[in-house]
Amino acid sequence: MFSVRIVLLPLFLTTLFFSGCRSGSTEADGGFQDAHSFANTDSVHIRHMDLTLNVDFEKRTLSGVVSLKIDNFKKARTLILDTRDLEIFKVEAEGENPQRHYSLGESGKGYMGLPLTIDLQAGDSIISVAYKTSPRAAALQWLAPEQTAGKKYPFLFSQSQAILARTWIPCQDTPGIRFTYTATVQVPRDLMALMSASNPQQKNKTGIYHFEMEQPIPSYLLALAVGDLRFRAFDERSGVYAEPEMIDKAAYEFADTPRMIKTAEKLYGPYRWGRYDILVLPPSFPYGGMENPRLTFATPTVITGDRSLVSLIAHELAHSWSGNLVTNATWNDVWLNEGFTTYFELRIMEALYGRDYEQMLEQIGYQDLLRTLEELGKDSPDSRLALNVDDRDPDEGLSLIAYEKGRSFLKMLETEFGRSRFDAFLKKYFDTYAFQSMDTERFTRYLRDNLIKHRRRVESQIHLRQWIYEPGLPENCPVPDSPEFRKVDEQRMAFLKGAAAGQLKVQGWTTHHWLHFLRALPANLTHSRMADLDKTFKLSASPNSEIAFAWFLQAINHNYSGALPYIERFLLHVGRAKFVVPLYAALNKQDAYKKFAREVYKKAREGYHPVTYSAVDRVLK
Repeated sequence: MFSVRIVLLPLFLTTLFFSGCRSGSTEADGGFQDAHSFANTDSVHIRHMDLTLNVDFEKRTLSGVVSLKIDNFKKARTLILDTRDLEIFKVEAEGENPQRHYSLGESGKGYMGLPLTIDLQAGDSIISVAYKTSPRAAALQWLAPEQTAGKKYPFLFSQSQAILARTWIPCQDTPGIRFTYTATVQVPRDLMALMSASNPQQKNKTGIYHFEMEQPIPSYLLALAVGDLRFRAFDERSGVYAEPEMIDKAAYEFADTPRMIKTAEKLYGPYRWGRYDILVLPPSFPYGGMENPRLTFATPTVITGDRSLVSLIAHELAHSWSGNLVTNATWNDVWLNEGFTTYFELRIMEALYGRDYEQMLEQIGYQDLLRTLEELGKDSPDSRLALNVDDRDPDEGLSLIAYEKGRSFLKMLETEFGRSRFDAFLKKYFDTYAFQSMDTERFTRYLRDNLIKHRRRVESQIHLRQWIYEPGLPENCPVPDSPEFRKVDEQRMAFLKGAAAGQLKVQGWTTHHWLHFLRALPANLTHSRMADLDKTFKLSASPNSEIAFAWFLQAINHNYSGALPYIERFLLHVGRAKFVVPLYAALNKQDAYKKFAREVYKKAREGYHPVTYSAVDRVLK
């Protein structure tokens, strides 16, 4: 999913922003049933999807037809699809009597939507559903021109993970089913459409765009974006899309993308998706990035001008192996996506930028892991890698545990078995299960068969079961120690002992040096000392969103009111959930700032994605 390399969220937020043993079996075993899907995947599988869509910005709806090629391997009498807030007009099959009876069922869980049950006849292999989305479809954000960089044209983008694809396409909305797809999308002639598929590189005169995804993907990787976009190539297989006003900055910031791809391939095998392009979205995008195949969606908040936050691109690129290629079978197994990807991300960053840089990233992640464990509680079942979120929205169980405990587990295995041996194991794993689903139990068996070799002493020594199935951190968790951060600690101590901010030796500090410095400021720092830091380093006005966010949290907690105008401007222009939600939460905890928080939110809410404003609604009640 989105990169979470730099984050500091309270408990109820970490469980929102990062979608025991799972029920059922994987697709490789035949039929299975996902607790987060109504679809009867135990008897029918979608194998191909063909979409015809019209994008209506005035009504904020998508309308059209989805045709599904199905494999009815148990000769089921019905096909059950996932829907949420969709208006269904007609269902047909091929043949002389195409009309098929259908009905929308009921659900006691709003996040699940409603099951669409379609009666099948013998021989039905293609089912077509004519439908329209709701203006409030949770996967879609419709932006007015003034909410974009250019201020001239509207913008639309989707976010299907974890179970939001059903809000814009009737489908089997589970990561355990994969399908290929084609699409034809009609948009206003001044705009360009892009999808997680083969994409155009310039606008055409008709506003009609055709797409094809040849590799099978799960539903959460369906993606659509429409806007005034330009393309800039990095090389023959990668490039970046952005609004005209952002394209030069984006092309500069992500220029190392081809090097990242080659580095990843050297580690774990060929990139199997054809092209790897990046789309820079407007600032309301709720996440850091989304690993849509062939087209990573990225937040503009990582464009700093110094390429200091490009680990996000490394993360989303790594998903092309861990997640997109080998996919968690259900959302209980999400650590198999995110833990592997976070480990892979750091390996890419180390290869390109050196061990010192990678150690800073690793230590920041470890700090976040400890904070998350403290907030969850050491015995919380949500601190296990093998989750059980069957009775919840899957996003509610997803936290930094999947990312950082998962990464730490793989780092432990690397340390125990040696890097070269562990790399060979991972490369074989990606090759063996390419374009398949994987659950925690099957991975554990694969690990025993191919790395541990069923040596009980070794399995006990590495605390295998404790790592995966038990809460908390085992005693053999690797603890990173960054030499660069020890230098930062020296400067922080000098400041706390009375040195003026201007006397600190901060030359050459990156974003990560500053984050380590700011995060550890003590709670008793006086207003004058806060003002000294702010005046000297212009922290409140920082164009770097990560530094600004870390500073704003400290400013709120220290009642440093000098930062309030900058916080308001930040909240009005940035919609990334990992920044927005914690800032409102921090403001809401201070009696002096509660009114301020609500006044700002009243102005800002319309510009946030549904994922973001739903969370802020809960924070502010």
